[in-house]
Amino acid sequence: MKCPQCTEITLVMTERQGIEIDYCPTCRGVWLDRGELDKLIERSVTAMPTQPLASPQRVQPQYEQAA
Repeated sequence: MKCPQCTEITLVMTERQGIEIDYCPTCRGVWLDRGELDKLIERSVTAMPTQPLASPQRVQPQYEQAA
């Protein structure tokens, strides 16, 4: 299949998380078949941690008081 953007470049097929993805090596566009985006989203959500990561504690700098 030819890239819809570049028109003359043939798309390259690769597999990510068991899903075939077509991409253009020239413009780096990614082309998905019907249902593939839903599968990628579903798999990325299940791979996310269940608890949010803790944010780092900010320490307020201590300044000397003027006399």
